[in-house]
Amino acid sequence: MERVTLRIPKQQIDEVEQLVETGEFPNRSEAIRSAVRDMINEQSEQTQEGSGKRTWAKV
Repeated sequence: MERVTLRIPKQQIDEVEQLVETGEFPNRSEAIRSAVRDMINEQSEQTQEGSGKRTWAKV
């Protein structure tokens, strides 16, 4: 695996930490990997449906 450094708003990290504390994920890295997998799968499905464009939310 490769290491990636990114900046995430504190509120989002706090929410990820909550998922770890409740046992949803074993650690922050796995929670973020899961989110990336979901995003890639969603993008792939949209591309197959012909949409291909994603609307990005501003946080």
